[in-house]
Amino acid sequence: MTAVHLGLPTTRVSGSAGARPGPGAGAASRPDTPALLDRFGRVATDLRISLTDRCNLRCTYCMPADGLDWLPRPELLTTAELARLIRIAVHRLGVTEIRFTGGEPLLRRDLEDIIGAAAALHPRPRLALTTNGIGLDRRVTGLVRAGLDRINVSLDTLRPERFRAIARRDRLDDVLAGLAAASAAGLTPVKVNAVLLRGVNDDEAVDLLDFCLAHGYQPRFIEQMPLDPQHGWDRENMVTADEILAALRAAHELTPHPAERGSAPAERWLVDGGPGMVGVIASVTRPFCATCDRTRLTADGQVRNCLFARTETDLRDVLRGGADDEELAELWRAAMWAKAAGHGIDNADFVQPERPMSAIGG
Repeated sequence: MTAVHLGLPTTRVSGSAGARPGPGAGAASRPDTPALLDRFGRVATDLRISLTDRCNLRCTYCMPADGLDWLPRPELLTTAELARLIRIAVHRLGVTEIRFTGGEPLLRRDLEDIIGAAAALHPRPRLALTTNGIGLDRRVTGLVRAGLDRINVSLDTLRPERFRAIARRDRLDDVLAGLAAASAAGLTPVKVNAVLLRGVNDDEAVDLLDFCLAHGYQPRFIEQMPLDPQHGWDRENMVTADEILAALRAAHELTPHPAERGSAPAERWLVDGGPGMVGVIASVTRPFCATCDRTRLTADGQVRNCLFARTETDLRDVLRGGADDEELAELWRAAMWAKAAGHGIDNADFVQPERPMSAIGG
């Protein structure tokens, strides 16, 4: 069956759970473990949840100027459905960290309720949010009260005219206000996500780093990935990690961070001996698939075992059809067991996912 609007192949399961339903050959050979294990020995403990595919910006590398055909609201997971799936992930599947993403998650009016439900679980997962920061200054106190632990705010430029060109909205002051409010609310260190675009803002690497250091933020430079709905991504136009680091080293001394990276997506460097630091997420040129510990849930209740997966497993319809918690957990386990060794961007047969980043979640 095909996912609505996007032509994405999706595993649909009805009735009671079988031996091990879900995508991928060899699912029946999966070891008898409650964890989200895959065939390469990786265990997913980090859950990324997209709460909506909608956004109040129109960033050129993420969506067209006119936006996209948003998911109909009845297809989105409700507050109660999200709370149930989060509880299953934590209690039955071993998830210890949850990051809420979008689209723009601040567009969910029930965001505080969702975070609160996750924070009330025992054991309590670590809770993070990725946002564009618009409206964050008005809600951050409530988010922290609900249980939010960490936050990443997207900021690609410090120049108002460039912000308008990239985001197609004049909201730079709102983002800066959101950053300041997050820091004042104690969500430190506030992390700043930046995507450098060749010929657009690739001369701002040092400016963004210096701005973050001056305000106590931690910058994360992210290689642009092939997740745009226009399918216009071009590797030759991507600003690589090597280029980013070269630009930063022209102004600062960078030394590798002494802590083990583990499954973290960012390689980290101390700036001028520390304590300030900078990270680079090089998903394309320095893939970290071998240590990936993520599982993903879309706003319409589909499990994705990789950011670049081209198939999904439907939990929403099975949940709404009356499945019990263990049936849902088994579907989730089977989906992760089928995870590929890597995203395959460098493979000749790589095909970009039909879903864009705004629908998948970061």
